[in-house]
Amino acid sequence: MAAVPTLDFCGVLLESKKIVNAHSRHFLALSVLFLLPLTFSLIFFSTLRHAIIEPHRNPAETLLRYSPEQQFFLKTTVLSIIYGLTILTLSICALGTISYSVYHGFFGRPVKFASAIKSLSNSFVRLFVTFIFSQVIFLAITFAVVVGMLLVLKGIEFLGFHISPSSPYFVAVYTIGLVVLGFGLLYLQVNWALASVVVVVESSWGLEPLRRSAYLVKGMRRLATSLLLLFGLVFGITVWANWGFAVGSGGLRDWIFVAVTVVVSALIMLCVLHSFAANTVLYMYCKALRGELAGEIAEEFAREYVSLPFDAEKVPHIVYVAQP
Repeated sequence: MAAVPTLDFCGVLLESKKIVNAHSRHFLALSVLFLLPLTFSLIFFSTLRHAIIEPHRNPAETLLRYSPEQQFFLKTTVLSIIYGLTILTLSICALGTISYSVYHGFFGRPVKFASAIKSLSNSFVRLFVTFIFSQVIFLAITFAVVVGMLLVLKGIEFLGFHISPSSPYFVAVYTIGLVVLGFGLLYLQVNWALASVVVVVESSWGLEPLRRSAYLVKGMRRLATSLLLLFGLVFGITVWANWGFAVGSGGLRDWIFVAVTVVVSALIMLCVLHSFAANTVLYMYCKALRGELAGEIAEEFAREYVSLPFDAEKVPHIVYVAQP
């Protein structure tokens, strides 16, 4: 029987990489269809906005330029809404198809492009509704923290202290509020790291995947946080570096800017692909930690043994769970 690495940071990355490499053409097709347009538009959005709204300005300048004119504001708002909906749609499609493919690839099942696309009929709406629920909770927490900060400031002002944006009291409350909010949202993000995979694999939606994810990731938050920070930092630094290059590229030829944008888009595409794959593998390992995976492996092995006893490649995994 085949064995996978122990349940740790490197084990998750190695297993996800192995699954992606085993079906490289399949994941490349999904990435080109969903992730490449997503990452390319993410990087190229400012230039696209310039081309539509301000065709006579330098593309790099529009990254930081803002016009107070109402017409400009309306055009920017409409374009941003369309852009946001496009990004959300592509993200959900990529997340659903990649999670579905990695889940089946983990068991050694055939991974087919048509089946992955067809799976969206069951997971797309569920993923969208779950996303809305999570964002509502994020907004509610943000609103509660902001209200709490205002109440604290009002209390300080009631005690007779002068409050202004430059006063130490305002700076202290503002800093503490941002730190509390940041750690609170990060905590929720870690707890909900597996929610999308739960939606795809278990066909649940709404609050249930959020609760299920928090249950599965319990005891594995350090690993989930490490994966989140790794891919988040790589993604953020790459996008930031490309934007910085765009701002300072006024004297470069246009084809150099486009070439760099395409290369960076491909790098971010690979980062997002492996991030989705790693989350799916982490979901499987967390199920193993909870004792929920043994039955699935036994069932998969029995089915494969009966139907394809001669196929030596499709052997279920043995997961060695090591507490971090």
